[in-house]
Amino acid sequence: MNNSKITLNDGHRIPSIGLGTYQIRGGQGIDQVLSAIQDGYRLLDTSTNYDSEGIVGEAIRRSGIPRSEFTVTSKLPGKYHHYDDALMSIQESLCRMGLSYFDLYLIHWPLPKRKLYVEAWKALITASKLGLIRSIGVSNFEPEHLDRLIDKTGIAPAVNQIEVHPFWNQERMLKANKERGIVTEAWSPLGRGSKALQEPIIKKLADKYNKNVGQIILRWHIDRDVVPIPKSSNLLHQRANLDIFDFKLTAAEIAAINELTQSDGRIDNQDPNEYEEFD
Repeated sequence: MNNSKITLNDGHRIPSIGLGTYQIRGGQGIDQVLSAIQDGYRLLDTSTNYDSEGIVGEAIRRSGIPRSEFTVTSKLPGKYHHYDDALMSIQESLCRMGLSYFDLYLIHWPLPKRKLYVEAWKALITASKLGLIRSIGVSNFEPEHLDRLIDKTGIAPAVNQIEVHPFWNQERMLKANKERGIVTEAWSPLGRGSKALQEPIIKKLADKYNKNVGQIILRWHIDRDVVPIPKSSNLLHQRANLDIFDFKLTAAEIAAINELTQSDGRIDNQDPNEYEEFD
């Protein structure tokens, strides 16, 4: 089992890889999350918008593993950015999961056109003071959004979870997060239905290190100080995704994968400055 962890700016530590639960639902989903836990996953990432909070909580209970060993993450949906709504949403999510606190809780999208993300951030700060959340962070925030939070509250997010994969390497955002002491997590770290898995350079590295292409990409994240959150309901893939800590890529190999990035590489063109969540 991998015990590698990363220290956040608030002193808390999180595992260096997690399990995403987007589109993992129902009774089958409980079994899929439970199998991941049994294979060693301790960072479990869900969201109100994923409709998977309940099954993640149930899988944790069925695992028999102490709650304290898990890092449980969920996210605030856009319709609850008002301060009071955000506090109530956090409490409702905890009840849905059967938990007394979140280890990490994120604002899912900034939705800057609504101009409410600072209000939502203040609610997360209050929730952390109440003991409902241990570490607070954001998802899909751009540098100007991060700076506004810091300027208005004096508190920087511990984490910014953003889209990162070989076709969208996010060098700009990795640098921006690091400059502000913020850990980068990657959603869709392999790309969604990604053609990146077919890239010759990645296949070549897979042959060199006797790994599969997915493992090469996940190691690329780790070597860039990014915490990848791969989603997989396939038990073999879940297990393989953890088997990435017995090798390292060279600086030249990391650079070669970085070169795969594309100007239109975003999944579904989800620009944080324009993206609007469905209510």
